[in-house]
Parts: sequence; structure tokens; C-alpha cells
Amino acid sequence: MARPSVFSIEDKCRLVLAVISGEMSVAEAARRGKASEQSISTWKRQFLEGGKAGLGEGGKPGVNRRERALLEENEQLKAALGEAHVELRVWKRSADRRLGPTRTSR
Repeated sequence: MARPSVFSIEDKCRLVLAVISGEMSVAEAARRGKASEQSISTWKRQFLEGGKAGLGEGGKPGVNRRERALLEENEQLKAALGEAHVELRVWKRSADRRLGPTRTSR
């Protein structure tokens, strides 16, 4: 049976925790998980540096690329909404001056 081409974060975590706890050696974890010893050692380092999230983004702790892109988009949308709100207020004041008070504003 060929080894999986992509390992899930859960599989990586399970193998790394088994190595860290002393349940099995790096070599045994590699054999059981059908991964290289180098991969197990890399995952262990990533886990120790970034926790479980570190295994998902190549060992980088913190926010992953997708979350970073969504946060950036959220900031852009908030800025655009703020600008639109200001423009609407300016337009409304201008319209009030041109058209006079409405029935509902009396």
C-alpha cells in the first residue's frame, strides 16, 4: 500500500504526540504512519513551535493564509462601508438643503 500523498493535520498530530509522549520513536512513527523520519521530525518541530495550527500551515504559528486574506478583505469592506456612509450623509445634507424639510422631518 502506498503512503498517502497528503497527511491530515489530525494524522500528523497523532504521530507527533505519540513521539513526544515517548509512546513510539520517530522511526516507529514514520513506519506506522507511512511517512519519512524527516517528515515526522519536521512535524514535531512545527508542532512544538506552533501547536496544532503549526502543522497546518507549514510550521508557521498564527493565522493561516486563508484567514489572513479574509481578514484583509474584511478590513477593505469596512473601509468601503465607512466611506459610503460618509458619502450618504453628505448627499443627504445636500439634498435637504436643496429640497427643504420633508413632511416626516417637521
